[in-house]
Amino acid sequence: MSHPSNTQRREALADKVYYAVKQDIFDFRLLPGDRFSENELAERLNVSRTPVRQALFRLAREGYAEVIFRSGWQVKAFDFDYFEELYDLRILLECEAVKRLCALSPSRSSHALAAEKAFWIEAPVLSTGQQVALQDEAFHHALVAATENKQFTLLHRELTEKISIIRRLDFTRDDRITATYQQHRAILHAIFHQQSEQALSLLTDHITESKAAVRNITLHRLQQARRTAQVPATD
Repeated sequence: MSHPSNTQRREALADKVYYAVKQDIFDFRLLPGDRFSENELAERLNVSRTPVRQALFRLAREGYAEVIFRSGWQVKAFDFDYFEELYDLRILLECEAVKRLCALSPSRSSHALAAEKAFWIEAPVLSTGQQVALQDEAFHHALVAATENKQFTLLHRELTEKISIIRRLDFTRDDRITATYQQHRAILHAIFHQQSEQALSLLTDHITESKAAVRNITLHRLQQARRTAQVPATD
């Protein structure tokens, strides 16, 4: 029976720290501008400073954190121009996917998007923002995955990961949850009826609406998101 090497154990611990800090950022427990030290993380996660440092430099390379000279680490501020460029790329990818879906027969497109139809059209409406945010990501992934183009799907997943933190803010308000349900249903109906121009228009407007909201993100909204994330769930 083989045992993990010291290198493998260090890499596993670094992964543990990486995903823990990233989740804190995505769930708004850490906000842009928040500072923290390697020692604080090491103590909280019960690991040494070496895997903490490895994880933080990985997060820095991905644009989530930055080291502050003699002051530890900081969650990186949002680069709004960068996010808007990513949204433009997302529109191109998903519109191409929708064009291909509308070219399929209704039975084939309905089969390819059966899970999305079941959730967005047939199932009861959810009101929990975090759950809807995850299903929203799954909806847009499904549009691209249905093309069966592996490179499209890979690029779209990487793109979604980069803008995920911004997109999840869209689901901290009830009106945005309601709008997402309405817009997703309309897009699916247009696809199933091979209404290509209608589907493309609806999808573009849907994503552009989210893109416009990026510029309205303020520290106040982020603080609200943090408070929402900290409210314990009730049965």
